[in-house]
Amino acid sequence: MLTGAIEKPWMTEKDRMATLSYWVVYLIAFLGVAGGAIRCYFTWKTTLHLGNLCLVMEDNFDTFDTKNTWTHEVSMSGFGNQEFEMATDSANNSYVRDGRLYIVPTLTSDVIGTDAVRGDPPFTYNITGCTDANATNCGAVSNISSKAVIPPVMSARIHTRGHYSIQYGRVEISAKLPRGDWLWPALWMLPVSDSKYGPWPRSGEIDIMESRGNGPEYKAQGVDYVRGSLNWGPFSWLNGVSKTFGWWTNRRKTFADDFHTYVLEWNEEFMRIYVDSRLTYMMYLRFNEPFFKRGGFPSVVANGSDYIALTDPWSNGTKNVAPFDQPFYLIMNVAVGGTNGWFPDGVGDKPWLDGSLSAMSDFAYEQSQWAPTWPENPEDRALVVDSVKMWQLC
Repeated sequence: MLTGAIEKPWMTEKDRMATLSYWVVYLIAFLGVAGGAIRCYFTWKTTLHLGNLCLVMEDNFDTFDTKNTWTHEVSMSGFGNQEFEMATDSANNSYVRDGRLYIVPTLTSDVIGTDAVRGDPPFTYNITGCTDANATNCGAVSNISSKAVIPPVMSARIHTRGHYSIQYGRVEISAKLPRGDWLWPALWMLPVSDSKYGPWPRSGEIDIMESRGNGPEYKAQGVDYVRGSLNWGPFSWLNGVSKTFGWWTNRRKTFADDFHTYVLEWNEEFMRIYVDSRLTYMMYLRFNEPFFKRGGFPSVVANGSDYIALTDPWSNGTKNVAPFDQPFYLIMNVAVGGTNGWFPDGVGDKPWLDGSLSAMSDFAYEQSQWAPTWPENPEDRALVVDSVKMWQLC
């Protein structure tokens, strides 16, 4: 026989606060789910889409087609940034293996020796297969007494000009970035012609991806960051790039640890540059105002000792889109150093100053500082490209 009182909880009065807290939890959860669904819907609704696309070019690098797809640019010009590499067509600096393209920076001293790079004694080096129209960019003379050096790095720069270009569409590149101090990998585009708007940056530049090979500890965004941007402006010293750029960072790994997909989407309404997913975008720009207005350029500029009225160089182009209303071709390269500010002075033990007349020789003389940061295996310091695809709006 049971003795004592029997508990009957259903007979007790309910705790109203406990009941209220119970329903509040469910209400908050419901509001969270509903809010997320509404946000997803309106994000999808307002996302601009390209429209129908037709494949123009696809290269999975079963071979290295330098006749019908890619062209080497061979020069010691510094390419406007006073870069410290020479671009070659040597198989040491660009080659295809196992279905992947490798663009590899190498040390010039491994080919001609350190003394020749520094000019002890003076040494003349002419680059083979030079494609530069200016013959002075096809060779260099080193001299230790004047600190003139041969470019201390050899690398490669290839493009699709004359083969493939698009005006509005999509570009998709699967690539793994190089690691090493002062390396500057880039996937970018230039206009097929500058006859409509004029020389750079009037005719525009599209940077799908740029990065720096310095490690994550580098304070000016190293290899754990990638950046997308547009260059445009009336003059080289009056560039609106600061108004049209952005970046994405990989907080767990670097972009040299694995392959990522870098994408450009572009039509008359918008331009979008992202890595791997539209959610991880570097730059998203709506063409909702003229670029001349977007730049906020001054009405009058100095031209030597004279002052001239600044006019809109894109007034005869597509409204709000010019200069990005024309065909652009693709470029892939690995640069090294330079004096245009991509590597800021005073950051990361930078061994040269941008304003120095001896910037490249200062860099070359500090080879023992930066060369050890480059992986010994050339393929680990290469820009490795798995595939390239280009679509045009149909």
